[in-house]
Amino acid sequence: MPLLEAVIFSCLWAFGLGQVKLEQPEISISRARDKSAHISCKVFISDFNNAKIHWYRQKPDQEIEHLTYIQRNKTRPCTTVPAGIGTHGLLNWIKVFAQGTKLIVTPPDRNLDADTFPKPTIFFPSIAEIKFHKVGTYLCLLENFFPEVIKIDWQEKDGKRILTSRQGDTVKTNDTYMKFSWLTVTKKSIAKEHKCIVTHTSNKGGVNEEILFRSMKKELAAIDSEKIEDATLQLQLANTSAYYTYLLLFFKTLVYSAIIAFYLFGGPALCGNEKSS
Repeated sequence: MPLLEAVIFSCLWAFGLGQVKLEQPEISISRARDKSAHISCKVFISDFNNAKIHWYRQKPDQEIEHLTYIQRNKTRPCTTVPAGIGTHGLLNWIKVFAQGTKLIVTPPDRNLDADTFPKPTIFFPSIAEIKFHKVGTYLCLLENFFPEVIKIDWQEKDGKRILTSRQGDTVKTNDTYMKFSWLTVTKKSIAKEHKCIVTHTSNKGGVNEEILFRSMKKELAAIDSEKIEDATLQLQLANTSAYYTYLLLFFKTLVYSAIIAFYLFGGPALCGNEKSS
């Protein structure tokens, strides 16, 4: 199968001192060579009157290329970067890039309607890891997806903050791809539910897939129960040891007392018998 062609399209907002937010909803789009693709960019700002939105393209192993810019009711192609966007005027302009959309051109024999969304396999923290290292690692393995562009985030089930996680490389397996990501949390957080959020262009319904990891309260309770049992056993052993130590000292005292009594009361009688004889 011939190599895929991939081009990244990004939109950029150039504006004066102000606030703006850009979003490109699709992280990737796959199309056959003879098909067209629609790449969108959402701009969130209060005033569009002086706004300019620039579109860029970057092909593999090539420099970024400026395509066009859009102003209110105007669309203009550009062969050079407009004033204020390049190295000049940076003090008066702020550049904000969206995350980009990767356009993947597939060969004619590739079936883009195939079931190529990520298939997850999940793994929970081991009891040994929680017990001895006081942390737990959740792992999510995603397989048999296409294209290779994928985004993986972790959150607590009812939280909104993106948690710090780690990811492996995207690996090609035959005509699809696989990738894994893992999240390590403290022992306290293991009692909470977590979710792995997968963003991929082939997701069912076009929405992010949320993979839920259940709470491990039962495992934590079992570990704490083992600790209580271990502490009780250690206390019993300590009490038993103290009891036998006491008995040993008691019998030792009895032996010493018997020896002393023998010499105190038995010694003079023996001496008296020797003299009378």
